[in-house]
Amino acid sequence: MRVQGWSGILKIDQVFEHDISEELAASIQTLLIDSFSEIYPKDRIYFKQLPHFRFLAFNHEYQLIGHVGLDYRIMNLNGESIRVLGLIDLCVSKNVRSQGIASALLLEIEKLSVTGNIDFILLCADNMNLYLRNGYKPVKNKIKWLKIDNEKMITNGIGFEEIDGIMIKKVGKIDWSEGDLDFFGYLY
Repeated sequence: MRVQGWSGILKIDQVFEHDISEELAASIQTLLIDSFSEIYPKDRIYFKQLPHFRFLAFNHEYQLIGHVGLDYRIMNLNGESIRVLGLIDLCVSKNVRSQGIASALLLEIEKLSVTGNIDFILLCADNMNLYLRNGYKPVKNKIKWLKIDNEKMITNGIGFEEIDGIMIKKVGKIDWSEGDLDFFGYLY
């Protein structure tokens, strides 16, 4: 995919996790550590679990400048199954931020979602501004999830509480509702 509107040509590739080469993994790891320097593990390209696939943004010199991991799963919203595409670790290189690259990645995810069998795009955000500008909305639900210790890489039990920063974008026909949301897995 080639995207215009950025100060140059932006190429966005969809890459399945099992197809990532060592060289590309090294570039992803560098971007993730630079973007989340205080918390990101230094020895891998995922925080808690591998995503199913990623969208990667490259500049005209084919240097990696943007990343988002994507996790497709069933969740349970108040007793009903919903199909969710979860966004994980969206980041852009510091030297090209505020140029629309993150929004271009979100647009590509939305294009994929409306043609797929997906009800909602879901994410956990510390800062909601980018997502609000791109049509996402915060939701209040009591969340149930699998607790993972990302340092020891072990399961710590089940969490069940309302968490700030959960955001969704409706891309299917089902409406979102407050109440209980079971992630059927880890919290992104």
